[in-house]
Amino acid sequence: MDYRKFLGQVESVVLPYLGGGTVDSASRRLRVTTPVSPGWWRFEVKGRDATPREPAEPEGLDTLPRVRGHSWGRRLVREGAVAEPLELMPEEEPPRLAPVSARRWHDGTLLFDSVDFEGEAEGTARIALEEAQPLGHVPGVSAPLRAAFGYALLERVSRDLDIRFAPAEVRGQILAVAEGGRVAAEDCLRRLSQERAAQTERLRQQREAAERRERSASLVTEAQRRVAHLEMRRGRSPSGDDGMHRAERALLNAGARPLDQRRLEGQRLEVTYAFMGERFVSIVAADSLQVLDAGICLAGADENVTLESLPSVIREAIETNLLVVTRHV
Repeated sequence: MDYRKFLGQVESVVLPYLGGGTVDSASRRLRVTTPVSPGWWRFEVKGRDATPREPAEPEGLDTLPRVRGHSWGRRLVREGAVAEPLELMPEEEPPRLAPVSARRWHDGTLLFDSVDFEGEAEGTARIALEEAQPLGHVPGVSAPLRAAFGYALLERVSRDLDIRFAPAEVRGQILAVAEGGRVAAEDCLRRLSQERAAQTERLRQQREAAERRERSASLVTEAQRRVAHLEMRRGRSPSGDDGMHRAERALLNAGARPLDQRRLEGQRLEVTYAFMGERFVSIVAADSLQVLDAGICLAGADENVTLESLPSVIREAIETNLLVVTRHV
């Protein structure tokens, strides 16, 4: 059989495009030849290349697993107080705390499906949120709705106190926030801010100690540093490999989704990526991918981790309710 006749075969498929250089089908990841605006598109697939041809209506959603929860902005809050990003939302966002349904795409992404019928509990929770009242006294409110209420209340208090948070950082305390109201929300955020300040101080001390060791050991001469600086200004590391491709592969191997990268002085890379429904920013060495600043609290042990092992550390921190984000996107 002559297999060469199959090499030029072209297939037309409808897929959800979320932006970036790739799109996921049921069986593989494809390269997008021409980036377009996020949405459902009909792609012409040839080999591993996908060319968008025209916007399309969703196809195949009914065959995908359904996930139910309550809306919090552009997230769905489900059992376990997990707040996952909802992709391809309609132009008109659902009402706050509305019950919504999503579908789990083949790569794990949640795609918005519909707003479900709501009862009295959602309306009661909205009134309590407007009045900054706790839900501890309100019966008949499900755990996902309580969690969505807690996130919404924490978001409001976060703006007042100017303390940012990621949902995974506060998941373990979110039901207590819903039960305790504004006072509990303020306490939660202030503790988070104190932990970040402590981590920042540990990193400062670690950097100063590393600088002292470098100066005393004379590991790098001034001439070598100048050469490295010139190479970085030309857009490459002294080895001729800026580490970006290896960083992307390391993240993909670890189950994370690369979002962005940029070179920094001193042969460093700033890497932005998505993992377990959150976005993270880490700084790594361009040559070894050793973590210099994880972007999360590691009690000063950042340099014991590589970029490929960092997602597993993040997973453990989320699952044990110990995540503290120190660098925000």
